Amino acid sequence: MTEIPSSQTPHPPRPVGPDFLVAGRYRLRSMIGGGGMGAVWLAHDQLLDREIAVKQVISTAGMTESTADEMRQRALREGRIAARLSHRNAIAMHDVALESGEPWLVMEYLPSHSLAQILDRNGPIPTTQAAQLGAQVADAMTEGHEVGIIHRDIKPGNILIADSGRNAGIVKITDFGISRAKDDVQLTQTGVITGTPAYFSPEVARGEEPTEASDVYSLGSTLYTAVEGTPPFGIDENALVLLHRVAAGNINPPRRAGELEPILRQMLDPAPAGRPTMPQIRDRLAVIAAGEFGNTATVLTAPLTVGTTPIRHYPSAATTRAHTPPPAPQYPGHAQPIPTSPSHTAQWPQTSMVSNPGWQSGPHPGGPTSYPSYPPESVPAHGYTSSPKVLAAAILAVFIGLSVLALVLISTLR
Repeated sequence: MTEIPSSQTPHPPRPVGPDFLVAGRYRLRSMIGGGGMGAVWLAHDQLLDREIAVKQVISTAGMTESTADEMRQRALREGRIAARLSHRNAIAMHDVALESGEPWLVMEYLPSHSLAQILDRNGPIPTTQAAQLGAQVADAMTEGHEVGIIHRDIKPGNILIADSGRNAGIVKITDFGISRAKDDVQLTQTGVITGTPAYFSPEVARGEEPTEASDVYSLGSTLYTAVEGTPPFGIDENALVLLHRVAAGNINPPRRAGELEPILRQMLDPAPAGRPTMPQIRDRLAVIAAGEFGNTATVLTAPLTVGTTPIRHYPSAATTRAHTPPPAPQYPGHAQPIPTSPSHTAQWPQTSMVSNPGWQSGPHPGGPTSYPSYPPESVPAHGYTSSPKVLAAAILAVFIGLSVLALVLISTLR
């Protein structure tokens, strides 16, 4: 992934839509997310014959050359950073493609829903399930921190859970669009805050540089939300009020966290030095998820489950989306003004890695559709229903038929 020369003049962009061919290789199929910093498309890689997700960085048409160059370099920076991380619980970055001088990010495609969508539709999740999800995300971020990546925007909308096929229940963190490598020159815009205030750490809310400890805090806020139903500082329509509340560091006391409460309180320590490291969090959450006699290694690799059933969502996002007009596109995870709604984001039905995959976005709660988390217990897996009355009637009908046949045979013999 090389730098784009600032002197390069892009060709006039062609209209982008279904069937558009990116870099002579990636054929667009349908938009699965979008907003101010770009759009995310489901596409087909014609060279490798596979489905992928591609993110179109916002067009630089009409921008000054310096601003346009910053946008291009930002896309390449995102690709470089994400490509450093190769982990089963992180969306993979495949390529950075150039089309008419504009960069497109090519990523793993994961049919999925975000944790934010699951919480919107179904409310808080069990503590053991939250512990397993948190352990897997912490495992991915442990590797990320080891290679120098700070995510900066861990939140429910950026945690994806596969909802179909053999991958059902697989957890992946996505959207490294505002992540920062320690050795990178940071590209920001004056007066712009990157991230989601409801999941900021206090030091970030005060304007300090994010660190690994800031990611720990954001993961703690995410798990708090998963079991409590709201972020640790509540919800406020005035984002500035919320930002000041976060900066003070006084969380609302957890009420439903159960055995997760001690580790959550440590992750949400106002002082960065008082928080555990990602490896420590991973190990402790794995123990909670495994239970007294469970296998912590299995917790880190097994699909997310409730009981013994992998998480699935019905109907599928693709089916529902065909009947539901999409909301006004939003795209989280990039430099943007402080949002008017401080809570986590998830309105686009997530079907990719990226935010929705960048799965993945508008103000939460809410969304265009409703997805029950698990198949209704009243509907058996074979697809039909039965009852004792129906069974008894069937047996009686067989008995009567046999009796009539016997009488006919007796009459014939006589």
